[in-house]
Amino acid sequence: MKRNDRRINMRPKLLKRVSLDRLMDLKVDYAFKQLFGSEKNKEITVVFLNAVLQRNEHHRIKEIAFANVENAADYEEDKESRLDIVAVTDANEWINIEIQFSNKYDMVKRSLYYWSGLYQKQLTRRMSYTQLQPVIAINIMNFDLFKEMDRFHTSYRLYEDHDHTLLTDVMEFHFLEMPKLIRAWKEDKLDPWNDMLARWLLLLGIVDHRKNKVYEDIYKKLEEIAMEDETLRNAFQDWETLSASQEEWLAYEGRLKRVLDDESARIDSEIREKEARKEGEKEGRQEGHKEGRHEGRQEEIAESTIMFLKAKFPGHSMDVISNKMKTVESLESMKKLQKDLVQAETWTEVKELLE
Repeated sequence: MKRNDRRINMRPKLLKRVSLDRLMDLKVDYAFKQLFGSEKNKEITVVFLNAVLQRNEHHRIKEIAFANVENAADYEEDKESRLDIVAVTDANEWINIEIQFSNKYDMVKRSLYYWSGLYQKQLTRRMSYTQLQPVIAINIMNFDLFKEMDRFHTSYRLYEDHDHTLLTDVMEFHFLEMPKLIRAWKEDKLDPWNDMLARWLLLLGIVDHRKNKVYEDIYKKLEEIAMEDETLRNAFQDWETLSASQEEWLAYEGRLKRVLDDESARIDSEIREKEARKEGEKEGRQEGHKEGRHEGRQEEIAESTIMFLKAKFPGHSMDVISNKMKTVESLESMKKLQKDLVQAETWTEVKELLE
């Protein structure tokens, strides 16, 4: 990775072995899963989940177990692209955490699909439907999903349309949009001292390897907070250890390259599709140019005829004439109708010509 400047390459207080720009980008699913999906880091994951779900003290998650729910039947193209985390809480809630670096324009339906898979996997033989437990989907995105909203965190459940009563608590979706978080940070709208969710998401936002950028100001703020937040401090230390491992770094770089290559290929495909569409429209315009000229000429004849008759027969509606002239198919027929209408001496003659 390209280093940014001398200030960033200076090793901050929390980092003993690597510089900021040599930390993995935690928005890349491989890095995220290594940090938040590791047994030894379960305490970090629990704090992160409580921040996202915003549980009160009574309903806070205290313990989780990571579940392996890989299915050989999962469609082929997703085997390499999906590195999510599945955890089961002490209250037997199933949580699927997925982080998407690139926009594939299918995030909502993708999340519904994986939610349904986890919900269905719980059901075993002789098991009652009443025993099915809630499944919570947490989606972290390195792109804007809901353009009409400024909030970086939105959540969804099943509510009745009119009374807004909750149908069931088994379905819950959370969407976390990182670009909106960064914009809110730049606009000084975040308080990571008091907002735990902002604190942990900002951790993910420090390094941006797509843009070769490091937010040193975010790091400094979180470094200050980490002096009092032991879990955040542990996350920094484990993140550094992960990034300092040559084996892990090579795996991370391979994953990042694959993600960026896929993103580039998708953008190239979209550009080619747009160019092909423009070329097709251009050819269509050329084919239709002659026909278009005739249609334009017919419209001119209709407009001039209506203006003439309106002046000749004031007080009469021109709608019937306009509607009739819209049905005329050829330029020759339009010219003949114009000649006949202009020569009419009375409104009765006009109406007879239109019949």
